[in-house]
Amino acid sequence: MNTRAADATALAQGVVSGVGDDPSVEVALCPPSVYLSTVAEAVAGTPVGLGAQNLYAADDGAFTGEVNASMLTDVGCRYVILGHSERRAIMGECDKMVSEKLHAALAGNLVPIVCVGETLEDRESDATEKVVETQIRGSLAGLDEVRAAGIVIAYEPVWAIGTGRTATPEQAEEVHAFIRKLLGELFTDDVAAQIRIQYGGSVKPGNAEELLGQPNIDGALVGGASLKAEDFLGIINAG
Repeated sequence: MNTRAADATALAQGVVSGVGDDPSVEVALCPPSVYLSTVAEAVAGTPVGLGAQNLYAADDGAFTGEVNASMLTDVGCRYVILGHSERRAIMGECDKMVSEKLHAALAGNLVPIVCVGETLEDRESDATEKVVETQIRGSLAGLDEVRAAGIVIAYEPVWAIGTGRTATPEQAEEVHAFIRKLLGELFTDDVAAQIRIQYGGSVKPGNAEELLGQPNIDGALVGGASLKAEDFLGIINAG
């Protein structure tokens, strides 16, 4: 909730201008739902995609205040973020809810960006892999190999989100490699290689190149730094 209509438009226009027609990096903007149509207009006809920050799993019905997959595609969305740490911690979303949303997104022809990650307490108690594995197994429950190849996983250590603290490239790569191995066990190695695994957690222009240069880090889920076109473009250029 850091954006208003004018900010959303200016940011989208700035990113579109900076990205140009370069097809080498896939870029998407995920504004608050009330500004999706506004940003859709700004990115129309450009390589910059549109995504939402959440969806509700039902196809339709009396769910006041919620937005479903068909409503998102109706305004031009291609992506949707699911299970962000803030939604898990503040809104109480569990892995089962994330899984239901995942299947609804796929049924609605959206690319789900499924977020997983541990808290500082988890990391300090050496429970990172256990927590991440539990979240992935639960969030991807019921997913087959064919559809799995088209999803995105975003590893976002909760202790590095909005805190200014960033996992070192080595720490991030270690978890990404673990996730890749787990995906190979859940599906196949070929499918695991196709699934994009992004890093999210205080990514900035100054650290993006080293993070994105790691073997198993395929991209970034950018938070605070995406609110300024100049900073976001710096990260994009580092990719």
